[in-house]
Amino acid sequence: MTDNRLEDELDSAIAIIGMSCRVPGANTVAGFWNNIQQGDVALRRLSDEELLAAGVPESQLKNPAYVKATMILDEPRGFDAAFFGFSPRDAGILDPQHRHFLELCWEALEDGGINPYAYEGSIGVFGGSGHNSYMPYNLLSNPELEDEVGFFLLRHTGNDKDFLTTRVSYNFNLRGPSLNIQTACSTSLVSIHTATQSLLSGECDTALAGAITIILPLDHGYLHEEGGILSRDGFCRPFDAESTGTILSSGGGVVLLKRLDDAIADRDEIHAVIIGSAVNNDGFNKVNYLAPSVDGQSAAISEAIEIAEIERDSVGYIECHGTGTKIGDPIEVAALTQAYGLNNSRKQYCAIGSVKSNIGHTDTAAGVLGLIKSVMSIKSAKIAPTAHYQSPNAEIDFQNSPFYVCNQLTEWQVDGPRRAGISSLGVGGTNAHVILE
Repeated sequence: MTDNRLEDELDSAIAIIGMSCRVPGANTVAGFWNNIQQGDVALRRLSDEELLAAGVPESQLKNPAYVKATMILDEPRGFDAAFFGFSPRDAGILDPQHRHFLELCWEALEDGGINPYAYEGSIGVFGGSGHNSYMPYNLLSNPELEDEVGFFLLRHTGNDKDFLTTRVSYNFNLRGPSLNIQTACSTSLVSIHTATQSLLSGECDTALAGAITIILPLDHGYLHEEGGILSRDGFCRPFDAESTGTILSSGGGVVLLKRLDDAIADRDEIHAVIIGSAVNNDGFNKVNYLAPSVDGQSAAISEAIEIAEIERDSVGYIECHGTGTKIGDPIEVAALTQAYGLNNSRKQYCAIGSVKSNIGHTDTAAGVLGLIKSVMSIKSAKIAPTAHYQSPNAEIDFQNSPFYVCNQLTEWQVDGPRRAGISSLGVGGTNAHVILE
């Protein structure tokens, strides 16, 4: 690295100094990374007895298209109410997504060694959450509770998406920007990008960024539709010839960010460094509103590369959106090839993967969990396998791309810094790409 590059990086790079996560099969970053390295898949098969007890109609169980499988958090109902100053009733009113986001933010602060009540700078919060099914099904179905508390108060106690991040700011006395961001599946990576911009502009000195999704009701399967996005058998097989879609799951993650020069001055543990990020939208240059776009994705990726000021072939790993759909995966690899293959003749040197093969599609939290996986790859100098991958989707032209699918734990040997890219694509067209070093 040249002296000029180092000076530029100190001015514009963002250090990741803390991380936390909750995923199916693990409640810590270390547990999450251990499972991924081993190729573990957190799929849980459900018996008819369990499904009936959970309220699934018997007629649905007899439908051959009903997939009796799920991915859920280990303790989705858990919450340390007293620690955060909630009464039992107030805790019961909180959407579980808000409960877990509070805990994730606190754990990320702990991991970064920051006591928010004693911290002299300003701390921002950027994040989003999944669909809130807790309020209509668990609260508004209780007329006595609604009469006692009132609809307005029920909503403002922390059930609406609008109050996810401001609840964190209030509880921890954080005085930086507090922004709720909702861009569907790209929510958490867009939150991280927005946090980096806030840090670089001086709006805050440290930032929490991430997202949480908890799918309710628990212990339910789903109906598979041919040509739809949901897998026929519960397994998500990114880039594979046998892929039939993804499986929706619950999970969340938060990262703690600080300007790199401040992190060095404060002697923080730096897990990895964000050297470039970009966000855009597809516009209407695609088949329909719900469809992905090669050009839109490629533009966001290219912008992140240009901001990072690196050679395209210096990136050795890409954590893809990788939903395992027949159409989505080829479009994503085509967009990556268009961006990373520009003025780059090297072929099949860069590994790609998708954590959705292990934990399913965590919706708003997908991007941050892919980023945490990539951070751990950089730290350990190992690239984790993408589960289930055997042979490529026939629509993906890997031979004429910079990419290959990593399907076994691989030592990451490289001359120079290890670099990884992370893509996250939201239904509706909001694309995000982040480059780590």
